[in-house]
Amino acid sequence: MKILIIQQKMIGDVLTSTILFEAIKEKHPNAELHYLINSHTTAVVENNPYIDSLILFTPEIEKNNLKLWRFIKSIRAKKYDIVIDVYSKLSSNLISAFSNAEIKISYYKSYSSFIYNNKIKREKNIYTTTDRLQLLKPLGINKQNIKPKIYVTPDEILKSKNYLKRQHVNLKRKLFMISILGSTKNKTYPSEYMAKIIDVIVEETKGQILFNYIPSQISEAKNLYNCCKNETKKYIFFNVYGKDLREFLTITKHCSALIGNEGGAINMAKAINIPTFSIFSPWINKEGWNIFEDGDKYTSIHLKDLQPKLFENKTGKEIKKNLDFYYNAFVPELIIPKLKIFLKNF
Repeated sequence: MKILIIQQKMIGDVLTSTILFEAIKEKHPNAELHYLINSHTTAVVENNPYIDSLILFTPEIEKNNLKLWRFIKSIRAKKYDIVIDVYSKLSSNLISAFSNAEIKISYYKSYSSFIYNNKIKREKNIYTTTDRLQLLKPLGINKQNIKPKIYVTPDEILKSKNYLKRQHVNLKRKLFMISILGSTKNKTYPSEYMAKIIDVIVEETKGQILFNYIPSQISEAKNLYNCCKNETKKYIFFNVYGKDLREFLTITKHCSALIGNEGGAINMAKAINIPTFSIFSPWINKEGWNIFEDGDKYTSIHLKDLQPKLFENKTGKEIKKNLDFYYNAFVPELIIPKLKIFLKNF
């Protein structure tokens, strides 16, 4: 049995959908499983023992109709028995339609339902792992609560350990990775507020602080650094960061916890078994993304938890349109009590 799973675009989605491979291999260990993903997301699936082959969807293929058609023909030539289209957008619709697979599975959408002989209706605005696993029901697989995992090698961990030591990070002391930026500006907790969160982490733990950013984000990182107290700055290793996703992952593997903006960094930390405390943007549906939270090792906070009246009779679009108002209301003093409880674990 040869199966293609399609999950393009965002890193968090690519990571979450890896649970399908583990579930399928558990029931069909000899199945040949291929994963079609965007080329920039490979870091979260490297060394995954349940994935037999990666098929990369590049920007060149996406932007060129001729290259896209050639790519679709190459997929057809692989003669898949089953295609599971998790992405369910135009490009993956075309790939599925021309794959010639006997079984085609995707989420139900009226405009593309004719392509698939198995359509799964999803609950609106819910993107949990349980939702993903519903796609396996046509295969007789009824698995629940598989946690996405990222596999880092002993050599990678040793390399990052040596790097941190060269940067004079003391691995015998507490070390916290801060997710200082969301994937977009409207998913990013204000710098002056985040600085107060970092001040509290240092005051409570005397832990060392790393920022998660890439070189192109250095101005935003520097602005946050400048908002911190002078005493806090003594604990921040500003120039210590992962130059790419794999470096970020292996550095984070040495951390006590990852704290900050909800998003890909939080989900990746969970996937390498690192405790997390995430701050949700007010317009994001927390119930859809607080995967595997237990209120202890993995916990989060949303303004709606604290000020529910601000959200009464408000749509997501209305909240997003007035995001400055909601972020201004999401003051650090609302977050700090729950954060201090989390920090007691360290």
